[in-house]
Amino acid sequence: MSVFFFGMGYSSLATAGAIHRLIDPAIPIAGTTRGPDKAEQLADTAYRIHVFDGERPGLTLGEDLAQATHVVLSIPPDDHGDPALNFHRAAFDASENLQWIGYFSTVGVYGDFSGAWIDETAETRPLNRRSRQRVEVEEQWRAYAEERGVPLLILRLAGIYGPGRSTFDKLRDGTARRIVKPGQVFNRIHVEDIGRVTALAAQRKLGGTFNLGDDEPAPPQDLVTYAAKLMDVPPPAETPFEGAQMTEMARSFYADNKRVANRAIKTALDIELLHPTYREGLEAIYRQHA
Repeated sequence: MSVFFFGMGYSSLATAGAIHRLIDPAIPIAGTTRGPDKAEQLADTAYRIHVFDGERPGLTLGEDLAQATHVVLSIPPDDHGDPALNFHRAAFDASENLQWIGYFSTVGVYGDFSGAWIDETAETRPLNRRSRQRVEVEEQWRAYAEERGVPLLILRLAGIYGPGRSTFDKLRDGTARRIVKPGQVFNRIHVEDIGRVTALAAQRKLGGTFNLGDDEPAPPQDLVTYAAKLMDVPPPAETPFEGAQMTEMARSFYADNKRVANRAIKTALDIELLHPTYREGLEAIYRQHA
């Protein structure tokens, strides 16, 4: 097993760590970052890092990509599709070692279901451009995987949180807000669960399209209240959604309201989540980084 990550970011680093921890610490792992600064930050890790900005081919990654048996794709699409496929299709085509492809997508592809429960059989009807691009790229990779005859795992991820990217950080820097939109809920997923699930799926060469979110979709303000309680600080005052000052991107997330079921991936891997709700996830972060 040899693994290559297009986009060695937050979720990919968690996955790489899980592969070494759960499967074999000797597995070769390589990946890309957008620029030399991030590559320098990862220079002391066990991973071989290459620069690939998604706007032109990566000049140094060819050998590691050719050796990879497993490829994980974690670069957001653009108007032209998936940068990895656009710039390195020939390298994928030439690879004799490729056995499995994993793609990190988003539950945003489903659009709005007015708070109803949905699973992977639900229609995709994305409401914004970035989610429409995800649907298109999912189809591109399905077509490519079928052409190559290798399993493709598409993980549709809920809102990602974990150490360094949680409500605690916002409470500490004063940016936490309790924005209340009646009936609004979101699924989330702890980055440790992303890493573990992806590592196990890669090991088993699992194919298919799966949701990866927590067991309990919840209103966003509830996370802030719970985190503030753990920190023993007062939570910020509630702000009605209608009058809240927000960026257009932040506001767009509130257009999607659904409860996303995760039973399929748990059944496929015969596991439960390490952090099944935001409470266990926040408690784990607080214990580790208080």
